[in-house]
Amino acid sequence: MEDTSVKIKQHLQNYPVLAKTWLDYVPSNIRPYFYLIRAHKPAGTLLLFYPCAWSVTMACYALRVPIATAWAYVGFFLVASSVFRSAGCVINDMWDKDIDAATSRTRTRPLAAGDLTRFQAFIFLIPQLALGIWLFMQLNNYSTVLGLSSLGGVVLYPAMKRVTDWPQAVLALCFNWGALLGASAVAGAVDWHVYVPLYIGGACWTIEYDTAYARQDRDEDIQNGLHSTTIVFGDRLRPVLVVFSLVACSLVAYAGILNGHGFPFFIGVALGALHLVRLLASIDFDDKESCNASLLNNVWFGFLVWAGAMADYIMKMQLETV
Repeated sequence: MEDTSVKIKQHLQNYPVLAKTWLDYVPSNIRPYFYLIRAHKPAGTLLLFYPCAWSVTMACYALRVPIATAWAYVGFFLVASSVFRSAGCVINDMWDKDIDAATSRTRTRPLAAGDLTRFQAFIFLIPQLALGIWLFMQLNNYSTVLGLSSLGGVVLYPAMKRVTDWPQAVLALCFNWGALLGASAVAGAVDWHVYVPLYIGGACWTIEYDTAYARQDRDEDIQNGLHSTTIVFGDRLRPVLVVFSLVACSLVAYAGILNGHGFPFFIGVALGALHLVRLLASIDFDDKESCNASLLNNVWFGFLVWAGAMADYIMKMQLETV
């Protein structure tokens, strides 16, 4: 009996203890839908948004677009990022219901826990996708096509952990599509020689933060037969992620050079680089809370780069009106 009691206690320790959030005050019959779209975790939306914000601000800087117009585009992409991040979470959980149930970090998600069915999630997904497509259609024709072309990757990404050792690379290609789309929304087309380096730089950043975040699942991923860059990098995880971070910063800075930016832009990138180095030096990959916190902390890199770009843009516009 004693052995059984110990085993039960050890089993229960694998279940995460959920901290109270504002969602605990949402009516219980609709609360699972809010948890399904991670409404209590804004980091994902911001990580999707910042490459859009970089691109919009850089395009506005190059074309001398009025500041009010720039803010309108930034607001538009914040809304669009929220919608598509929510839809992506639903699609991800529909694919991964059984995997989530077998992983301690995710087994309390609504589909894995049985609070919602796949059919309920699908019905909930339809208006989100409809709204997202409608938002794309508010942009110029070039951007509408460019935006819609990303949907295939969004739908297929969750399957990648079953078929490739680099699912984070596929996520990176999807999550940084805004680095292209933001510029095309402003300019009507993509200046590829500027925004491809920005896109690849953002993708390297995504590989960094999602690998660091996924480290907490590594042992269970191996047991469940799943693939991840955290498994590929193994004991070299920290130095490899530092390299990805430095490549990301270098490519973002290179995009700034090609776009003709001034010193405020590069100060933002430099501060972002220092933030990533400090973050990777301090993260404890054996501590789940530390891995969790790294995702939110990475948001600051996106903000610092955008703040530098915006400061440069505002300064340029003010100097030209003097």
